[in-house]
Amino acid sequence: MQCAQIQINHHYVGLWTGHDFHPQFPSFATCSKELKECSGHVFVDSVPEFCLPETELIDLSTVDVILISNYHCMMALPYITEHTGFTGTVYATEPTVQIGRLLMEELVNFIERVPKAQSASLWKNKDIQRLLPSPLKDAVEVSTWRRCYTMQEVNSALSKIQLVGYSQKIELFGAVQVTPLSSGYALGSSNWIIQSHYEKVSYVSGSSLLTTHPQPMDQASLKNSDVLVLTGLTQIPTANPDGMVGEFCSNLALTVRNGGNVLVPCYPSGVIYDLLECLYQYIDSAGLSNIPFYFISPVANSSLEFSQIFAEWLCHNKQTKVYLPEPPFPHAELIQTNKLRHYPSIHGDFSNDFRQPCVVFTGHPSLRFGDVVHFMELWGKSSLNTVIFTEPDFSYLEALAPYQPLAMKCIYCPIDTRLNFIQVSKLLKEVQPLHVVCPEQYTQPPPAQSHRMDLMIDCQPPAMSYRRAEVLALPFKRLFEKIEIMPELADSLVPMEIKPGISLATVSAVLHTKDNKHVLQPPPRPAPPTSGKKRKRASEDIPDCKVLKPLLSGSIPVEQFVQTLEKHGFSDVKVEDTAKGHIVLLQEAETLIQIEEDSTHIICDNDEMLRVRLRDLVLKFLQKF
Repeated sequence: MQCAQIQINHHYVGLWTGHDFHPQFPSFATCSKELKECSGHVFVDSVPEFCLPETELIDLSTVDVILISNYHCMMALPYITEHTGFTGTVYATEPTVQIGRLLMEELVNFIERVPKAQSASLWKNKDIQRLLPSPLKDAVEVSTWRRCYTMQEVNSALSKIQLVGYSQKIELFGAVQVTPLSSGYALGSSNWIIQSHYEKVSYVSGSSLLTTHPQPMDQASLKNSDVLVLTGLTQIPTANPDGMVGEFCSNLALTVRNGGNVLVPCYPSGVIYDLLECLYQYIDSAGLSNIPFYFISPVANSSLEFSQIFAEWLCHNKQTKVYLPEPPFPHAELIQTNKLRHYPSIHGDFSNDFRQPCVVFTGHPSLRFGDVVHFMELWGKSSLNTVIFTEPDFSYLEALAPYQPLAMKCIYCPIDTRLNFIQVSKLLKEVQPLHVVCPEQYTQPPPAQSHRMDLMIDCQPPAMSYRRAEVLALPFKRLFEKIEIMPELADSLVPMEIKPGISLATVSAVLHTKDNKHVLQPPPRPAPPTSGKKRKRASEDIPDCKVLKPLLSGSIPVEQFVQTLEKHGFSDVKVEDTAKGHIVLLQEAETLIQIEEDSTHIICDNDEMLRVRLRDLVLKFLQKF
């Protein structure tokens, strides 16, 4: 029986950032053209490269299905669909696909704006890399890092995605059924149920219980899971998202009142919608009505429009506004009143409209490419200006390293709405899975806060943990398989009651299996004899069906059986208990009767009459049908 292989793709394309380095290493001379030092840090002077998903453990050409949880989890998709021989199907919701397209389009646009003639490759040599300081020397699989894909590859990858809706059941080869559920984290973000007839696996990734703009998390459908695979928890468990939003607004207002500019490195979708909504409510009370807000991205216009048209994927309050009709997000009003302006780049119209002090939202959050680089260089030398980091994906200290020395203020307000450990504990108590599987990091406190026992998963039974590149066997023990029976075969069955409320019937049928579905069909009827004078050979005659022996059911009560033996003249009967049942010894007759749960054996020495006699005594305790 062939089962579908399911690879759940949850790897985000990784960006390399700066690390400490000391020039006295001999590798510095070898790689002097590739490595540039800045304020005690060294950086690879190359076009940005990206870390691909794990390919060593599995041949991606053998993968049948990829399930995408949210648009942050699909950034590596073109590498898989276009370069690994993958020919399967990808499933995702419509907002995930459309916003994922925007993120990839922005990424490609940023990279292509500033092309470099050469890529740095000498530092990747293992003999050189091991001499570099940590964490450069600890970078994983640097030889597999690749340049960014093209828009042609993006479009080709997205064409292979099949759109699905929440709670839609998708049959995979008859083996399992997968269902996306709202995870509450982003527009269209999904958790997945992978279910057979008798087993249920829940995959929970990037989920949120907070009240933000997406549909709330569907918790009820996760109940009765045999295994719950848990990943994608918050990267900053000690930071409260509401508190971070408050700090963001207050620091932004303080900078602008003092005549400074605010730079917010961000993605073109996601948290920016919530930030703009909070600022909409905060602007007038903070006296910021005359301060311009600029959103600069190649996909800024598309992102703002998409957020308004995916009404069915929004929370209830925002859905209600659509039917009034009102725009679900207040940034529509900010655009109408000219308080929020969006531009594809810093060139063209933006150059003419630009005035200070102002607030700029732009990417990329890594500060390695995109329009954010221009503003870091433009505003970095003034202490009046502030850069506020809200995305948790990158270390803000490493992001700022190439720009040192830096005069502008740096505020770290990471906003990560994904589940924290308190919320996870509450969730697991609600859905009560039999087993929890999670990364090893979730089962122990963070290394920097080893005393914080609350920053780890605590569940019963203890969670099964895994490390990178580790193969884990899930605790499944399949006992049953579902088999359908054809109606005409069912009509021919004559059940016989063996116990009150329990009836059985024998069946002779042909088992037909296709696409992991099993069907009992009536056996083929023998062909009618052909008329003619030619005599058939004996071997060509269709044999008559043998009369089926009756089936036996029931159990043998040992004490009553011994009494029956004694009544029929068997003396010196001895009973021994075994791990599987009992052994009845007839010492005079040198005979052994082995009674187990599902079988009975009579062992005697060449005395067929005795064996038949004992058999008949055994059959008196069993029911025939």
